[in-house]
Amino acid sequence: MTMHHKLNEALNQGRCLKVISGLNNFDTQKVAAVVKAASRGGATFVDIAACPDLVRLARGLTDLPICVSAVEPKQFVIAIQAGADLIEIGNFDSFYAQGKWFDASDVLALTIETRKLLPNITLSVTVPHILKLDQQVELAAELVKAGADIIQTEGGTSSKPRSAGTLGLIEKAAPTLAAAYEISRAVSVPVLCASGLSSVTLPMAIAAGAAGVGVGSAINQLDSEVAMVAAVRSLVEALQGVKGKEVKV
Repeated sequence: MTMHHKLNEALNQGRCLKVISGLNNFDTQKVAAVVKAASRGGATFVDIAACPDLVRLARGLTDLPICVSAVEPKQFVIAIQAGADLIEIGNFDSFYAQGKWFDASDVLALTIETRKLLPNITLSVTVPHILKLDQQVELAAELVKAGADIIQTEGGTSSKPRSAGTLGLIEKAAPTLAAAYEISRAVSVPVLCASGLSSVTLPMAIAAGAAGVGVGSAINQLDSEVAMVAAVRSLVEALQGVKGKEVKV
């Protein structure tokens, strides 16, 4: 597996920022706005739904690495053929709202099947936050054995902060920060911390052991491209000067 050089460098430096448009977001205008904001704001790469048309749209708007997300392995094949650089099994948030859950065996089976279809593509896999923390760590190790190149954490959707302001932001990020801390010490591949993060908690994610962060709703829910660009730049600035553990990939 050869990882995109920009992504590889950012992960090694602990300054990787992934901007997520949403696994079930197929609105071309909204996806285009997120992609342009990520590019103009200085993000490392973008994560969009595994749809060939969206991949071609994004490729025409940015030279950033393009990650595609899905939970159907065959969707990755056509997305890669359309020009995607890497793939992500995960970004499960939209499914939780529908009452659909992914357990450890589900995610591991998807990883094994995906690796058989695409043995040489950079593969990121999300560890579901619905698992207990020790189960998340165990699954992460199994996913790496099955061929995962990056492990992504999640947790923000299940966290209900009791406090307002900065304290509330920290409370909201606590589940994914805890997962990043534990998993990064159990696997040799980079860990990407995602869900419920903000400019306040991004540096905490890197300090916890993550090599990068993924941010979605803090950007894709904004109502203007100008606001999106400003949000991305704020997140990039939050990562500047943060020194995490170096992970060679």
